[in-house]
Amino acid sequence: MCRQRTKHPYSRLEIVLITLLVLMTAVTVALLVLHFVTGESSSSNGKLSSFGAAQEGLLGRREDGGGMVEIHHLLFINYIIKFILITDYDEPSSTQKPTTTSGSGNYLLGVGRADCTGPVAEIPLMGYANSDQVGGGLLTRLYSRAFIVAEPNDTRRVVFVSTDIGMVSQRLRLEVLKELKIKYGDLYRRDNVILSGTHTHSGPGGYFQYTLFWITSKGLIKPNLNAIVNGIVKSIDIAHQNMKRGRLFLNRGVVENSQINRSPYSYLQNPASERSRYSANIDKEMVMLKLVDENGHDLGLISWFAVHPVSMNNTNHLVNSDNMGYASLLFEQEKNKGVLPGEGSFVAAFASSNLGDVSPNTKGPFCINTGESCDNPQSICPIGGASMCMAMGPGTDMFDSTRIIAQNIYLRAKELYASAAQELTGPLHSAHQWANMSDVQVQLNATHAVKTCKPALGHSFAAGTIDGVGAFNFTQGSVEGDPFWDNIRDQLLGEPSNETKACHEPKPILFSTGEMTWPHPWHPDIVDVQIATIGSLAIVAVPGEFT
Repeated sequence: MCRQRTKHPYSRLEIVLITLLVLMTAVTVALLVLHFVTGESSSSNGKLSSFGAAQEGLLGRREDGGGMVEIHHLLFINYIIKFILITDYDEPSSTQKPTTTSGSGNYLLGVGRADCTGPVAEIPLMGYANSDQVGGGLLTRLYSRAFIVAEPNDTRRVVFVSTDIGMVSQRLRLEVLKELKIKYGDLYRRDNVILSGTHTHSGPGGYFQYTLFWITSKGLIKPNLNAIVNGIVKSIDIAHQNMKRGRLFLNRGVVENSQINRSPYSYLQNPASERSRYSANIDKEMVMLKLVDENGHDLGLISWFAVHPVSMNNTNHLVNSDNMGYASLLFEQEKNKGVLPGEGSFVAAFASSNLGDVSPNTKGPFCINTGESCDNPQSICPIGGASMCMAMGPGTDMFDSTRIIAQNIYLRAKELYASAAQELTGPLHSAHQWANMSDVQVQLNATHAVKTCKPALGHSFAAGTIDGVGAFNFTQGSVEGDPFWDNIRDQLLGEPSNETKACHEPKPILFSTGEMTWPHPWHPDIVDVQIATIGSLAIVAVPGEFT
């Protein structure tokens, strides 16, 4: 028969600490008694300086040196008490290991997401430049996703925001920066805040300030502008409020079966020496930035992958975030279990990159009236011309195609996220400048320099692409103008200057938007250019579609 052991009320660690505390208290009492006894004899000339005077920190100094040692002991007791307060009294079991977080967070990180859905009915959708494509309901809500990275001492910050909209206009950016200035002063500025649109073609328009974009958007639509501004600012607010120490990891990998070059014949006009540098006529690589806190808990991700969010074609009338936004929702639902879409702490952004001529409609172009291929330099159908040529996605319809492409992107991102091991370290830097793109000198070689032009739209612009065809008899790849349309342009809008014609040659100019200023300027020529670096990662923000 075994006797039950009597359980001590205190652990060994507690007994040791209590003993130390009692001993230190006794020593302190003795020192205090000694101090007052000796102070009686030296009261006539004892001059105790105040704490902190003469930059002594927390230690007071008597000019006769008699009081220094007692202060050290009092501080030591204070450290002992603090140690007791932060010590876990439960002795760790054999399966428990003490957690060490010292030095495990290279940056301060914050993530945030906010709804930026504007009006969804009778508002022109932005992207296809089709004035008949107006909102007729809601398929998925639109979100702004913000990520803040700061140095450990918080001397520098970088903000990256990816928003489910067609693109970021100057008007939108200036409005957001104005609100951030009111809230945070100079903490978030035009040099360290990068705003990016996912480039969905199914979001409401009307948030631009240039006439060209007002035509199909039917002017400025302030309710939508305000909804986007408020959503972006709120997402930054949430990220700002949730800053914590964390780590960044980078990964990259190829994504298959999700994109094609929608202008392959134009691509072939590049020199063979240029094309030989790449394995395909599209960029298939996904770049992934993974964010975790100092304990390794998931915070979010930013994925950059080149594909147009045009799985939903120009016959769609439902506001939605297309394939990239759907990929975000899939990843967030995976990480934020048991909550509705748009809720939960994990934030996943699938941001735009060099998507210029990259289409998700992987079956290629077909004539929608006959079903035969229209994969030719001008994308023309034998019956009906260019207006009948439309690219098809991998699914049975545009909804199914959106799901398939989003699923492909999400699953590859999930793999890259799980295997991300290259840690980012190093300082943060950011820079911004206004660039006059109408007057940039380019040195081609040692003897030959050229200059950029005022913006102008060519005849092929009006033809659209196989993702969203244009109207009338315009075709892609045109190097000659049409006298009929040129005459109408000259009568209504004015003829392009000889300088602009020569600068854009051989492109025939349909609209010389850089020279059109009534009722407002039609096209920007001075634009924002930004770069931000996080250790070895550089994020370049430019207002254009690179391919």
